[in-house]
Amino acid sequence: MRQVIFSRSSAMTDPTERLPYRATRAAAAYEWGAGLPVVALLDHIRSLYNVGAFFRTADAAGLRGLYLCGITGRPPKPGISKTALGAENTVRWEHEPDACGVVDRLRADGHEIAAVETSVKSVDLFDWEPAFPVCLIFGNEVAGIRPELSARADTYVRIPMLGVKHSLNVATAGGVVIYELLRKYRRLALGTHGPPIPGAIESGP
Repeated sequence: MRQVIFSRSSAMTDPTERLPYRATRAAAAYEWGAGLPVVALLDHIRSLYNVGAFFRTADAAGLRGLYLCGITGRPPKPGISKTALGAENTVRWEHEPDACGVVDRLRADGHEIAAVETSVKSVDLFDWEPAFPVCLIFGNEVAGIRPELSARADTYVRIPMLGVKHSLNVATAGGVVIYELLRKYRRLALGTHGPPIPGAIESGP
């Protein structure tokens, strides 16, 4: 394997050249006012680091909130702060012991309930056409989503796994699914809200 050696100048980025994404023209394609119409429900997530990572992703993608259910840890906790890096202070969240009750309320409020799990009923993430607003359910790192909670889902979504492993870390899976929903909602917004947004990528002739 050929060794590649980077000089300090090529490996380091000048901080003065960094530009926050929201300050770019391309960010105009994501200005929907109320944020991405998606919430995530974390049921019995045992790792505080995973919870913190969800907060970080939720902040980055503009989720409307997180529901922390069962034994899932909630702020303030050092383990959450270590991976959230302050996002626990910017993302709306609620602690609800009864995840099933939360799902029932969200369905009554018009949310599509989507369980992220490997199942014979699951649709490929990239083939899924979500009906926004959406509630994503993520279950325990070892046991997965509890049967009584899974039974309440309208849709079952799986991430393509092309290696020998059958699943991703739950926080990693959350990032993959949430950003795919962001992509799909952006496509929907650009297609239904008048002329192209300045800075957005236009498709077609």
